[in-house]
Amino acid sequence: MKSIELFAGAGGLAMGCELAGFEPLAVAEWDKWACDTVRENQKRDYPLVRNWPLYEGDVRDYDWSSIESSVDLVAGGPPCQPFSMGGKHRAHDDGRDMFPATVDIVRQLCPKAFIVENVKGLTRSSFANYYQYILLQLEFPEVAKKKKEAWFDHLLRLQAERTSGRRKRKSLTYNVVPTLVNAADYGVPQRRERVFIVGFRADLGIEWNFPSPTHSLDALLYSQWVTGDYWDRHGVSSKRRPPVPQKYQARVKKLRSLDVPPPELPWKTVRDALEGLPEPRTDSARMISDHRLQPGAKVYPGHTGSPYDLPAKTLKAGDHGVPGGENMLVRENGTVRYFSVRESARLQTFPDGFRFHGSWTETMRQLGNAVPVLLAQRVASSVLEQLALSELSHTKSSRNRGAA
Repeated sequence: MKSIELFAGAGGLAMGCELAGFEPLAVAEWDKWACDTVRENQKRDYPLVRNWPLYEGDVRDYDWSSIESSVDLVAGGPPCQPFSMGGKHRAHDDGRDMFPATVDIVRQLCPKAFIVENVKGLTRSSFANYYQYILLQLEFPEVAKKKKEAWFDHLLRLQAERTSGRRKRKSLTYNVVPTLVNAADYGVPQRRERVFIVGFRADLGIEWNFPSPTHSLDALLYSQWVTGDYWDRHGVSSKRRPPVPQKYQARVKKLRSLDVPPPELPWKTVRDALEGLPEPRTDSARMISDHRLQPGAKVYPGHTGSPYDLPAKTLKAGDHGVPGGENMLVRENGTVRYFSVRESARLQTFPDGFRFHGSWTETMRQLGNAVPVLLAQRVASSVLEQLALSELSHTKSSRNRGAA
């Protein structure tokens, strides 16, 4: 199946879609360093990025009419700064708001499905009307904003359109499913909450739900403090094991009373993610690409680093590419250091051979903005499965009509 990738960045979402089985017809990204990262991973003897048709520039300047094949999926994570907790919260007043451009491209290409990813901040109460506006634009992409029309007036027209039900399945409309997701619940070693907005073209009649979580905190605590399997697997002796964190003591007590363990797999931790990697300041670390110690890590209020035996806190691009305390590791002795680029890539589930272009600040910005590859693959696989089943059903129906 064919896909289009918007706002590709370092390629986390695009790689996940490709691993799920989609073939990209175009991969668009405006940032030079992110594009260099994609190109770097294409030109090697064993490329981790296949021959992506990369467009370096603004998605609004690309000639989407040049895409001759039908498009099964449009995927992308529009810039999050207008909605992020660390941004200026300007939403529609922010020139970096690329949701209108995303809707325009969906309107032009009429894909069977789309996957849009963005920050949790998009769901805040202060953005409630604009969040609904985004969802309704994606549901009714042909109900375009008029010249000089205020966005709120456009919202009212979209609400009226939805209430009337006139367009459903009669023109280009989508069944839209927004979901707030914690990446740790899907095997990513990072507590990263993001919004996924997934839509299927209404004429396909697809009913879809976000994939069920596969991992849980309870399963991790059970493996750590009930069976001890977690520590045994990592070769941590009983003398070196830390005490149960105070905030989890009541939860662990309840887990010890269970007759059966939690059904999910344990959350992946920082220790799980970094297994096999030497400390970045050692001689052996020099043999590993992008694994260097970056000095200057400091603890300050609200930025205390990620504990070793839980998923990492959300990796962030930070201000001007300089990451904050969320991008620090708290060592077992209580000291802190920045995660290396390679360690950060593991926390975002990029493969070890994936290389990044640009300075440390540029690279960390790419990683902080990326969609974890494993989560992207999980979502894209679910979407592809539904599209395949729909296509199979349509084929069978056509054959039956022909036989009749």
